[in-house]
Amino acid sequence: MSLLGRTVNTPIRLRSSISAIWILALAAAGAACIPLVYLLIRAATADAEDWSRVLSDRTLRLLINTTTLTLAVTATSAALALPIAYLTERTDLPFAGFWRTVTIVPLAIPSYVGAFAFVIALGPNGSLQDLLAPLGVDSLPQIYGFFGAWLALTLFSFPYLLIVVRAGLRDLDPGIEESARSLGQSAWGAFWRVTVPQLRVPITTGSLLVALYVISDFGAVSFMRFETFTWAVYLRVKSAFDLSGAAVLSLVLVGLVAVVLLVDWSQRRHARYHRLGSGAARMPRLVSLRRFRWPAVLALGIVMAVALLVPVAVLFHWLSIGLNQGETFPGLWSAALNSVYASALAGGVTVAVAIPIAFVVIRRPGFLSRIVDRVSYVGYALPGVVVAFALVFFTLRVTPGIYQTIVTLIFAYAVLFLPQAIAGLRTSLVRIQPGLEEASRSLSRSPWQTFCSVTLPLIAPGVLAGFALVFLTTMKELPATVILAPIEFDTLATTLWGDTEEAFFARAAASALLLLACAAVPMFLLFGSDRELRT
Repeated sequence: MSLLGRTVNTPIRLRSSISAIWILALAAAGAACIPLVYLLIRAATADAEDWSRVLSDRTLRLLINTTTLTLAVTATSAALALPIAYLTERTDLPFAGFWRTVTIVPLAIPSYVGAFAFVIALGPNGSLQDLLAPLGVDSLPQIYGFFGAWLALTLFSFPYLLIVVRAGLRDLDPGIEESARSLGQSAWGAFWRVTVPQLRVPITTGSLLVALYVISDFGAVSFMRFETFTWAVYLRVKSAFDLSGAAVLSLVLVGLVAVVLLVDWSQRRHARYHRLGSGAARMPRLVSLRRFRWPAVLALGIVMAVALLVPVAVLFHWLSIGLNQGETFPGLWSAALNSVYASALAGGVTVAVAIPIAFVVIRRPGFLSRIVDRVSYVGYALPGVVVAFALVFFTLRVTPGIYQTIVTLIFAYAVLFLPQAIAGLRTSLVRIQPGLEEASRSLSRSPWQTFCSVTLPLIAPGVLAGFALVFLTTMKELPATVILAPIEFDTLATTLWGDTEEAFFARAAASALLLLACAAVPMFLLFGSDRELRT
C-alpha cells in the first residue's frame, strides 16, 4: 500500500515542483520586463514631432557606431579570453594562480575610470608623450573616438567572457581531450578540434554578455567622445530631461538587443552539450608549454600591463599628490563596507533568481522558455539610468513603501545583472546529463532533494562564476546606485564619481584603488587558490 501510495504521489509531487519552477521563472522574467514596460509608457506620450526628431539620420549614425563598436569589442574579447582561459586552466603556465586572479581584476575597473586613465596616460600631451619627448616624439595619435572606446571596453569587459569560458573548461570531461591526444593529436590540435567546439555554449554566452555590456556602456564612450545610443540617451535625460525622447531612443536600443539575442539563439538552438558517456569528474592532466612557457607569460604581462598597470599607475599618481598635500579621505571605509555588502547581497539574490530561469531554459526547452530567456536580458542591455528611472516610476506608483530603500537597490541590481548569473549557471547546467537527475528521482528522492544533492554540486562552478560576475559589476555600478540608493548610503562607485566631478582626484583615486582591492580578494578566493589542488 505504501508502495502504491508512493507511486501515485511521486508524479504529483514532481508536477507541483515543475509548476513552482515555472512560476518562479516567469515571475523573474516579468520583473526584468519592468524597464521595457516603462519605456513603452513613456514612448506612448511622445508626439509625432518627437518621434521624427529622434528617428533621424543621426539615429542611423548612432546605430552604425554602436553596432560597429559592439562587434569589434566582442571579437577582440573572444580572441583574448579563449587563449587566456586555456593557458591558466589546462597548462603548466608559471604562476597560474596569480594569472587566474589578475586577469579578472580589470572587470572591477569602472569604464569611465579606465578610459580617463588612458586619456591621461596615452592621449595627446599625456604621460607617454612626456616620456617619449627626449626621443624627439612631439605628438601621439589621437586616442579619442572609436579606437579609444574599443581599447577601453575590450580591456575592461573581456573578463566577462573569460570567467564563463573558464567555468566551461572546468566542466568538460578531460577524457575526451585525452582520447584525442592518444589518437595522435597535438595538445593544440586537440584543443582547437575537440575542446573549442565543446565550448560553443560558454563562448556564445560570454560573447553575449560582452556585446550587451558594450551596448549599454556610457562611461568609456563619453570619455572617448564616441557617440553611441547610451551617450545620446544620457544627454536627453541629463541635459534636457526629455524622458519621452530618451524612451524612443531606448526602444531603438531594445530593437538592437533583440537582433543580438536572435543571433545568439540561432547559434545555440540545435546544440546539445551534456555528457553522453560516463566521463569522470576529475582534474585534467596539465599540458606542458615547454619553450612557450615564458613567451606566454610575456604576452599575458603585456595585456595586463595595459589593462591594469596603466590605470593603477595613474591612480597612484593622483593619490601620491593628494597625500603630499595632506588630503584626507572622509567616509572612505564606510563606502567600502556599503559596496561589499550591497554587492554580496546582489550576487546572492541574483543567482537565486537566475536558477529557475536557467533550469527551464535548459531542461524545459520550448517557445515559452525561449521567451523567458530573452526577456531576462532586457534590463542588462539598457542604460542604468533608464532602468533606475523605470524603477522609480514603478515603486512610487505600485510599492511606495520600498522607494529609495536597499530592497529597491538590490532589485535594480538583479534586473540589470540577471543575465550574468544566468550565463554562469547555463554554462554548467548544459553539461549535466539529465539521466543523473532522473536516476536520483527514480530512487524516490524529491525534486528538491535531487537538486540539492545532485544538481547543485555539479553546477557549483557556474554558481560561483555567476556570483562573481554580479559581485564585480555591482561594485562599479553607478547610475542605478546614485538614483536608487538610500539616503547617505554611499558606495565606492558613487564616492569616486562625485569626487571626480568635483576635481578631487586624490580622493577619487583612493576610492578606485580600494574598489580594486575589494574586488581582488573575492576573485582570489574563487579563482586563484585552487591550482594547488591539482595533481
